[in-house]
Amino acid sequence: MNAATEKLLVSSAPITAIDQRYSGLAESSCCLSCGGAADRALAQPGEIAVDIGSGRGQDVIRLAESVGPNGRVYGLDASQGMLDKARRTAEKLGVANVEFRRCELERLDLPDATADLVISNCTLNHATDKDAAWNEIYRIIKPGGRFVVSDIYALTEVPAEYRTNPEAVAECWAGAIERGPYLETLNRCGFADIQILEESAPYKKGAINVASFTVAAKKPGVCCCCG
Repeated sequence: MNAATEKLLVSSAPITAIDQRYSGLAESSCCLSCGGAADRALAQPGEIAVDIGSGRGQDVIRLAESVGPNGRVYGLDASQGMLDKARRTAEKLGVANVEFRRCELERLDLPDATADLVISNCTLNHATDKDAAWNEIYRIIKPGGRFVVSDIYALTEVPAEYRTNPEAVAECWAGAIERGPYLETLNRCGFADIQILEESAPYKKGAINVASFTVAAKKPGVCCCCG
């Protein structure tokens, strides 16, 4: 096995575990979220919104009502079972201004500068390559657009034996990074006006201690006066 093939297999292992875990939960009633990004996002009529890690599609459908018939909402998820459930729900409710797509966090299936708004709930910690995932979010947001993301961060560095364990990553804790590096990633990717909208007290999850927070930021707009 060459190095490129080995790297591909390692990076795809968490995706397989995530698909298996969350497809199995698609028809359950358990709560899979760690925050209320959709409530904080304040989607406006006519906007194009994207929910990364859209799960059963509840937030996508709520956003679809907010953006109205002149707007559109894309739900992106790695779990085929969740996507199937979301599509059935949208069809049953007659929600036409939504679309669900399957993709990885590091390769979002949308063109550049698609979204006025990106939201996500407890999903970005799953990304194997955090910089790649956040660069993709930056890429799909229009200049002047924004994101509101709820996620977890680790209180201390996650031990290596858990960071590389696909099942532990799929359980929504082993892929977490610490608060400082998390915010540094957002700065490094080019986001501006970074704000912490809410933050929890630390709590135990899996084999580590974590905290939840909701972060908002903007993609800088085009400067009409710059030469």
